[in-house]
Amino acid sequence: MLISTSGNSGNILKAAESARSKGAYIIGFTGKDGGKLKDVVDECLIVPSSNTPRIQEMHAFLGHTYCEWIEKALVQK
Repeated sequence: MLISTSGNSGNILKAAESARSKGAYIIGFTGKDGGKLKDVVDECLIVPSSNTPRIQEMHAFLGHTYCEWIEKALVQK
C-alpha cells in the first residue's frame, strides 16, 4: 500500500516500481487527481481534494477500514 497526497512523490513512485518488479499487488492512496501513481498501481483510491489535511484524514480512515475488512475476512475463514 502506497500513500501520497499528490500521487507524484518520487520515492513512492520508485517503491511502486520495486513492488511491481516483485509481483506485488499495489494499492495506492492519493489525493487531487491521483497524479502519476494512479497509472502504476493495481488499485488507486483517490480523495478528490486539494486540501492536504482532508486528504490525509481520509487516508487514515481508509487504511483503518481496509484493516477492519481484512480482520473480518480472516475471522470468517
